[in-house]
Amino acid sequence: MLARCEEILRDGVRSGTIFDFYVTRVGDDINLYMTHDRGENDKNVHGLAWEAFMAATKVAKEMKLYAAGQDILTDAFSGNVRGAGPGAAEIEFKERGAEPVLFFMADKTEPSSFSLPLTRIFMDPFTTTGLVIDPRAHQGFKFEIVDVCDSKRIVMSAPEEAYDILSILGDTTRYAIKRVLSKSEDLGVAAVVSTEKLNMAAGKYVGKDDPVMIVRCQSGFLAVGEVLQPFMFPQLVAGWMRGSHHGAWYPCSVDDSDPSYFDGPPRIVSLGFQISHGKFQGLEDPGSPAGVHKPIDYFAGSVWDEARRRAVKASIYIRGHGPFMPAILSPEEMEYTTRPAVLKKLRERMEDIE
Repeated sequence: MLARCEEILRDGVRSGTIFDFYVTRVGDDINLYMTHDRGENDKNVHGLAWEAFMAATKVAKEMKLYAAGQDILTDAFSGNVRGAGPGAAEIEFKERGAEPVLFFMADKTEPSSFSLPLTRIFMDPFTTTGLVIDPRAHQGFKFEIVDVCDSKRIVMSAPEEAYDILSILGDTTRYAIKRVLSKSEDLGVAAVVSTEKLNMAAGKYVGKDDPVMIVRCQSGFLAVGEVLQPFMFPQLVAGWMRGSHHGAWYPCSVDDSDPSYFDGPPRIVSLGFQISHGKFQGLEDPGSPAGVHKPIDYFAGSVWDEARRRAVKASIYIRGHGPFMPAILSPEEMEYTTRPAVLKKLRERMEDIE
């Protein structure tokens, strides 16, 4: 499936639709990285991604893999992958002298899971010393926050509105960060999260979204280490088994992103590239054609063993609650629940308390 996506995107480079690409995965979710100069929401770029996902789905079905193409919600491409199943995170920027970019990929959780680490990265000086000592970072950052219930958004500013921002984002069932923007006009967007499928429909929560996030680093933004540090804390996120449980985020490499314990814990992977003249610059990959680079896999090292150990310990503890909250999500958030049918069946047996 990954090889088929690479073939499609390689054709996209030959045709001039994109400059460069990288195909990877987190757990069972394929991720496509692409660079181009067509701006955000370009029909040709999104069409290329759609073609790659459909080709991979065809391979999966031929192999009779379980739930092949389950995240593809429509058979027809309408000009944009948003709303069709796949999540999309796009940043348009003018390259600086050095342009390090981190790509975060999550499996078995929702976009609001990124809100806690993003507030620590861009608001907390005890995580990010650059907020105190870097002249441009010291100005603070703006946060575009989406209300997924009313399909509304608001832009708020930190540090001035820090407490108000945290008050809103604490409700991870309703609010999520879409973008973080620098207050320096020459820098632009610092981070973006795929939030398109995080929504409510007909009073019922629709799906966990396996979200992605892009973060630009250094030179007025934040250091790579400051961006990674919050993931040392194994926060509890919604999703996991059947999209209906809480579990601790497990930072790991791409190769270790296959869920192993009770379909989890939820995984988070971080890969890093430099962007140079629209191309991905990374490590030389001897197993690939000349000029093809592979990224730094930031969560692969042993330094993250302690975070992984704590994530597993926390996950074992919370799953010990079985079908009781807080192991399971609230009824309106669960992807699977028999509660309405059970309550309907028991309605006639319910008695008023005198």
